[in-house]
Amino acid sequence: MFSGKQVLFFKMLSSSLVRQKSRMLTALLAIAIGAAVLMGMMTVYRDIPEQMGRELRSYGANMIFVPSEGNALLDTRSVSEALWRIPEERLIGAAPWRYESLTMNHLPLTVAGTDFSQVMKTRPYWKIAGRVPMDEDEILIGRDIAAMTSLKPGDVIDLAGKDRDKNRFRLKLTISGVVQTGGKEDGFLFVALPLLNELMSGEEEMQIMELSVAATEDVLVQYLERIGQDFHALVPRLVKRITHSETVVLEKLQALVYLVTGIVLSLTMICVATTMMAVVMERRKEIGLKKAVGAENGKIVAEFMGTGLVLGVAGGSFGCVVGYFFALAVSFSVFGRSVTVIPSVIVMTLALSVA
Repeated sequence: MFSGKQVLFFKMLSSSLVRQKSRMLTALLAIAIGAAVLMGMMTVYRDIPEQMGRELRSYGANMIFVPSEGNALLDTRSVSEALWRIPEERLIGAAPWRYESLTMNHLPLTVAGTDFSQVMKTRPYWKIAGRVPMDEDEILIGRDIAAMTSLKPGDVIDLAGKDRDKNRFRLKLTISGVVQTGGKEDGFLFVALPLLNELMSGEEEMQIMELSVAATEDVLVQYLERIGQDFHALVPRLVKRITHSETVVLEKLQALVYLVTGIVLSLTMICVATTMMAVVMERRKEIGLKKAVGAENGKIVAEFMGTGLVLGVAGGSFGCVVGYFFALAVSFSVFGRSVTVIPSVIVMTLALSVA
């Protein structure tokens, strides 16, 4: 299978690895550490945009649909079809909104109708004393209203107003919780959207659709352009304050990953280069003897290159395994999710380890 020269080459290679095992172990360890950091950081880096984007969704919605010019309400059919243009795995939540001026216990207030199951996805920063309404006859009141009226969860209020045809209505609702939003919504009353629609018009209507999408700003712009071109009954908009903040945070995190990886690889390269130079110096007499008996420079270089190849592959392989578990530990501790093995990162790590 192997020629005599090849067998002799492998014996010389293994002999050199065994005879200088302390230096070879040092080089192997340095390569493994560098490969582990590279594999771990690059794996985390590839998952940062998606995983960090989902974490940043706690800041609130980053896209909204509003009625086109000349319309006061959104076309519900257009909204439903537009939502299908956003991949399901990226759409965290979509909360509809309708605002009306009604009275609570003869106190004029702004009443907001929404889907509570969705609003807790688009606005997870809400703090609720009590619980989210589960029935249509339950409501949330803002913290400012609760402070002004001394109302609390479990109390019953009278909600009154006029519908679209100027017909008066009144009904009793139970407060399920007091919500603190940190904004003007602390002075609002929140009811289920189907109930508000039934009271005001009897039809399924909304004024704004609020979306939380796990995507970078560039991807959001693509969704925005696509939906804007296909649906003329609504206008999609980005919440610039949110999307810009997310982009800045992600860019800084990715820059940090590059910086740390670059520093570790530089230190690894210096350590390996120093070790290999020491190996060459220690074997200078052996090299001189080989040249004296007619060994070619190419053969001698090939032996050292073979040593480097063995160290690179062995250290890189071990580093890939350690690096994956490092990335897995970081992902679980920070994001509570696993990471996927990326073949291109493994190939790149092994190539750099050998280089």
